[in-house]
Amino acid sequence: MLDRLRDVLYRAIVTPRGDGIAVVRIPKDLARRLNATFGDPLATREELARRARARAKLNDLRAGRGPAAKTPTERPPVLIYFEGGRNVRELTRIEELLAAKSIPWKRLDVGGDEATVEFVTRRAQCERDDLPVVFVADQAIGTFEALVRSDVSGELAKLVGGA
Repeated sequence: MLDRLRDVLYRAIVTPRGDGIAVVRIPKDLARRLNATFGDPLATREELARRARARAKLNDLRAGRGPAAKTPTERPPVLIYFEGGRNVRELTRIEELLAAKSIPWKRLDVGGDEATVEFVTRRAQCERDDLPVVFVADQAIGTFEALVRSDVSGELAKLVGGA
């Protein structure tokens, strides 16, 4: 009922009928300006229905019932920092464990990149000889032994999103 009234009032202020008479034109102009100032509460039925649908959709999204709630969050990247040709067996063991858990990873060879080696060893609190080292996003897991401990405790699954 209220929407019907809002529609009728809107049509009354936007129609050009009577605009030739100042007594009609000035109040209609004032009403149009006030309507615009207050966010167009007077509008056509179609516009009011569109706004109601948009409000309902927004409420669904806020409540977690919308399509955005159904899309899974992206997994954080799992990075293996290694030096080419060193500790290949350890690198293979790390990759086998990640593959067994269906966790995608990316290899990053830090050989010759002293800045990255410095970063990795500082964040993982290890020595250069301990490479390869596993990171989940920016959090250091550590060497193969630390990765196994993390897997057994369930921390690895939490970090990578329930893999």
